[in-house]
Formats: sequence, C-alpha cells, structure tokens
Amino acid sequence: MDESVTYELVYEAVRQALADADAGDARMLRRFEGGRVLFEDAQNKLAKDLPAAVVFKKITSVREKLRVLEQKINNHDRLDDADKAEIQKLITRCYGSLTTFNFLFADDSAKFHGSGE
Repeated sequence: MDESVTYELVYEAVRQALADADAGDARMLRRFEGGRVLFEDAQNKLAKDLPAAVVFKKITSVREKLRVLEQKINNHDRLDDADKAEIQKLITRCYGSLTTFNFLFADDSAKFHGSGE
C-alpha cells in the first residue's frame, strides 16, 4: 500500500476518532424514550419486542467496542501500517453500516459516520 494512501486512511481515522470523542455521552432522541422496537415476520407475527432504549444501548455499545478494537489495532506491534490501514478501512465501513440508526440520536455530533463510499 502506497504511503500517501496509508497517510490518508490514518488521517481520516484520527479525524473520526476526534469527532467521536467530542460527542460525549450519546443520548437517544427524546421522542423514542419509552418507545418499542418491534420485529415482525412475513406473516405479521411478532417475533421480538424490545424497548427502544435497549436497542439504543446495544448500538452505542457496538460503537464503543469498535473504538476499543481501533485502539488495539493501532497499538499492535506486529501489524504493519498497511495492515492497520486496511483493518481501519473495514472498521470505518462498519461505522457506515451503523448510520442506519442515526435517526435515534438526539445530538448530530454523536451520530455514526462512514467512509462516504
């Protein structure tokens, strides 16, 4: 992997980490407090009924675990810069997949951001 590509990936990862760090404690949008998330099958039978707060907590928990994973990767002594950049790209894509749930967040700065691809 070219050094300029590695630099750009690392730069973007640091920028995103700083933006996420500024988010503070994520809060769920007030209108979903006390709400429910319902999963129905194709026959409209209820398969799962969860409090919205539980779903929100699980989503933000995934984000925290991704952050820890990023830190472990960046501090790993046996991965070279190209490997770290490649794994970081995959983690950024995970954040992108989580943007589906941005409607739950009260504060725009706490929302997920992907690679923009």
